[in-house]
Amino acid sequence: MRQSRRGHVDPFIVMDVMEAARAAEAAGRRIIHMEVGQPGTPAPAGARAALARAMEAGSLGYTVALGLPELRQGIAGLYRRWYGIDLDPARVVVTAGSSAAFLLAFTALFDAGERVALGEPGYPSYRQILRALSLEPVGVPASLGNRLQPTPADLAGVPDLAGLIVASPGNPSGTMLDRAALGALIDHAAGRGLAFISDEIYHGIQYGPRAVSALELSDDVHVINSFSKYFSMTGWRIGWMVVPEDHIRTIERLAQNMFICPPHASQVAALAALDCAEELEANLAVYAENRRLMLEGLPAAGFTRIAPPDGAFYIYADVSDLTRDSRAFAAEILAEAGVAVTPGLDFDPLRGGRTLRFTYARATADIAEGLARLAAFANRR
Repeated sequence: MRQSRRGHVDPFIVMDVMEAARAAEAAGRRIIHMEVGQPGTPAPAGARAALARAMEAGSLGYTVALGLPELRQGIAGLYRRWYGIDLDPARVVVTAGSSAAFLLAFTALFDAGERVALGEPGYPSYRQILRALSLEPVGVPASLGNRLQPTPADLAGVPDLAGLIVASPGNPSGTMLDRAALGALIDHAAGRGLAFISDEIYHGIQYGPRAVSALELSDDVHVINSFSKYFSMTGWRIGWMVVPEDHIRTIERLAQNMFICPPHASQVAALAALDCAEELEANLAVYAENRRLMLEGLPAAGFTRIAPPDGAFYIYADVSDLTRDSRAFAAEILAEAGVAVTPGLDFDPLRGGRTLRFTYARATADIAEGLARLAAFANRR
């Protein structure tokens, strides 16, 4: 049967690594997971209890396309608590994970063939979703000097753009844009008439100053967030986006036709998760300890070219002194050390052959064991 050119996207390499790790576990090996950006903690207890009550109380059917009104109000309340923003809940759109939010944003903002800039290294699915929508992703290499975040100077020579995607904290780097740097990118986009999309799904996970939301600087942006990371709800597939007032109806029509509505059960749990701050902050303390162990243990294992992340739960390492083929190197580490890590090719098609991403979102005991295995691997190599 015929296939469209739009369907010819690259694989999400971290998912291939995850499958290789699963196969090794099925064969009886114990694998330490440092590959996928998934918290080792479950959804908050209050969220799970709320869903259990809702399931006993009645059926969970379709909701309105933009999400439960009380959840939209709850998310607006989160913006008051975190950023001091008085956000109209009508601008909040609940989605089936941040992935659905990107589909909605890209479809609403761009016409087929338009060019959209994204910093590299960056989340690989940006590129592939854009391609699947007949859009052209334009990678903008970010420098180490700017902590792997794009700047207006990086974008100045890139012609014919329709939009810009930024992420702070970034994936895979964990680095953040401060208010001035984020504002400069927003101003640059506005000056060129570019749509600005801010990926903020790692907000809440930071180790110093809090992350700045694009909504603190402009209402003329699309902001995307998720319950997956800070709220430990990856498999629940529930996220949200905040859009300008004049985009609400466009997004609503698209959401009605693409998704009908977000999962009702996940919305119930997400609403309760907003009130579980004590448990979630305890998770953050675990990430902070894991980060400390990684910053000590990775250099001891031979991974010396790393930069401390500001947020998220990743460390992006330059391994050019060890390999020029990060995919083969990651496979070797999995086979020899039983530690799953992600090749940098997922995040940077040009330079990623010389980098690896390590995730430290799992239990502290797993992180300690993984570091010991990596050190032993380095000594044998």
